[in-house]
Amino acid sequence: MKESPDGLLAEQVDSLFSFAPAVAFGSALGIIVMVMLFHSVAPPEWLWPWGALTLLLWSARAGQALLWHRLPAAPQADAELLRWRAGCYLMTLGSGALWGVSTWLFFDHADPLSQAVLVIIIFSFCIAAVPILAHKPSVFYGYLALAFGPLVLRVAMSGQDRAAVLTGVLLLILGSMMVLGRSTRREFERGVALKQETQALLAQLREEKQAADVARQAAELANKAKTRFFAAASHDLRQPLHAMGLFAEALRGRVGPDPEVQRLAASINSAVDALEGLFSELMDITRIDSGGVQVRPEHVSVGELFQRLRLHFEPVAFDKGLSLHFRGGQHHVHADPVLLERVVRNLLSNAIRYTEDGGVLVAARRRGKQLRLEVWDSGRGIAPAEQQRIFDEFYQVGEAPGAVHGQGLGLGLSIVRRLAGLMDAPLVLRSAPGRGSLFMLSLPPGEASRSLPPALPQAQGVLSLAQRLIVVVEDDTAVREGLLLLLGGWGASVVAFDSFRACEDWTHAVEPSMLTPDLLLADHRLEDGHTGLEVVQLMRAVFGAKVPAVLVTGTLGAELEAAARHQDCHLLLKPVLPHKLRAMLAAKLRRLA
Repeated sequence: MKESPDGLLAEQVDSLFSFAPAVAFGSALGIIVMVMLFHSVAPPEWLWPWGALTLLLWSARAGQALLWHRLPAAPQADAELLRWRAGCYLMTLGSGALWGVSTWLFFDHADPLSQAVLVIIIFSFCIAAVPILAHKPSVFYGYLALAFGPLVLRVAMSGQDRAAVLTGVLLLILGSMMVLGRSTRREFERGVALKQETQALLAQLREEKQAADVARQAAELANKAKTRFFAAASHDLRQPLHAMGLFAEALRGRVGPDPEVQRLAASINSAVDALEGLFSELMDITRIDSGGVQVRPEHVSVGELFQRLRLHFEPVAFDKGLSLHFRGGQHHVHADPVLLERVVRNLLSNAIRYTEDGGVLVAARRRGKQLRLEVWDSGRGIAPAEQQRIFDEFYQVGEAPGAVHGQGLGLGLSIVRRLAGLMDAPLVLRSAPGRGSLFMLSLPPGEASRSLPPALPQAQGVLSLAQRLIVVVEDDTAVREGLLLLLGGWGASVVAFDSFRACEDWTHAVEPSMLTPDLLLADHRLEDGHTGLEVVQLMRAVFGAKVPAVLVTGTLGAELEAAARHQDCHLLLKPVLPHKLRAMLAAKLRRLA
């Protein structure tokens, strides 16, 4: 149907011309049948003028319909719509009058079969007019009077046998068509009202959708702004924490055998370790929300995963008097090994943390086409009302708002839910107060590697940094001084700079053949927009491409990790624990050797 503006008038005109092709075909067929039926019996002086007028009117109606359908758009003005409707009504009434006249002209010249055909033709046109004209009662009734009325009168006056019966039947048919027209008009008006209501609802829906899109875009912008702010703030907060850890480790290496001082240094290191863990959790959420975590699935041995978890958590469980068991190590799973281990570590850490008596079980079980990793505990359990909230940030079971506690920030399960979503691994919780908890992670099973596992490296003791020249580029004074103390305490010779420009000036002054750094340790974010990657390129351009490099950063991202891999650099996230820093330096220097 042609698109038309809202309103009853527009719908009437649109309905009239939507039936035009069918009306044109039916009228042409009726004219042909009449001429074939009466050309040999009806007087030519009546038949041919009637046929010519009917054909002329048919052509006019077809031309009007063709003009309507060729309009680029439906008329908008009511006056123009009224002109189109009036023209259509006049030609329709003229057609009805011509069919009514045909009864008076040809009925007496036909045999009973031809008379029956004539009645059927006129009746068919009247029935066809119901859906076309019923929305305008005056025109519809006028068409019936002009087309069907003469037929009723002619049959009543024919004087044939049972003419009265046939006239009664025709009157009954006329009444039925009038009732049908009234019902059709009501349905048409109801349909127009429903269409207008639907269009109004669609317009409202479009407005609401546009408002929702605007709100969603605003929320996305706010979320991105929050992520950028948090990343920047995290970098600034990590700087003093990083320096604190370096100073604490340097202090512990310089204190004497006094147990009180040793205990104080160990306490400082423990506090730094705890803060480092909290910052790592916060940064994990930031990286996940900003799309900085890429999923790289591979075939993982569950047994090797359990072995690493056992080495880390068995002492912790033993210290609390808990039993820790692993089952199902013979299985393999297809998942990202780093993300998978982080998920299971967080679940296992929570299980041990909130279990005071009994034990913890970590199991791998094959269930249908999935491998299910399960973490059971006999802890306090979780009430049904809290089982969804525990995956929210900063929420902890049994903690009153604002309470002071030592159980972390409540971010571990939030990270678990995010990482499980990234791996497309359904996470299920079953728990009841006083009966412990069960966390289940479903993943596709993996395949065992056909190659032999690599041999473990032999222990080589602590690598000495004596006679090693390390170049440090760090713009934060406290961190730079802490690195000087720590690296110097480990026996290294250190050349430290506070900016990219200072390092560049030094490289221009030294003779590369006489002095070559053994390792570069640089902060990623430096003065005036310079980066640690620029320092790496500078040092390798002067001293050769084999100079190993370690970048220290307070914010990680996918782009930085990709650039570091391209430059063959390793990244350390602030605050860097001293033992991690020493292990990284040892690994880089051994590879150089």
